[in-house]
Amino acid sequence: MTVPTDPDSTLQQVSGGDLRVGVSPAEGLADVSTDAPTGPLVDLVDTFADSLDADVEWTIDSEETLVGMLEEDDLDLVVGGFTDQTPWIDRAGVTRGYTGIPGADGRSIVMLVPLGENAFLSELELFLDTEVGS
Repeated sequence: MTVPTDPDSTLQQVSGGDLRVGVSPAEGLADVSTDAPTGPLVDLVDTFADSLDADVEWTIDSEETLVGMLEEDDLDLVVGGFTDQTPWIDRAGVTRGYTGIPGADGRSIVMLVPLGENAFLSELELFLDTEVGS
């Protein structure tokens, strides 16, 4: 057995498959005003997906709706203006905070994953460490 593990096999399912990502609008980080989301967080997710040979499927909605979808296993990752002070910590796995993301403006930005999917969370944090530092 490998540590960390994913009880629901998120990393295994996403690798070479589809990465289902929820995005909520966040000024300077994620713009959802066009057909496809854009911005620094979107670029990071696209690059992360490429590293896993995965195709991104975007869902645009409110934070609350996206967290609910994450809990129902309808999403693998949620991004937006979440900081390390996020109120969703009891309902989602949360990455370390990253201040080096363009557009963060000194905020410690986090991404959300399904609770307990620690291999996926670890892979995402290793990627973020390399791409944007801490």
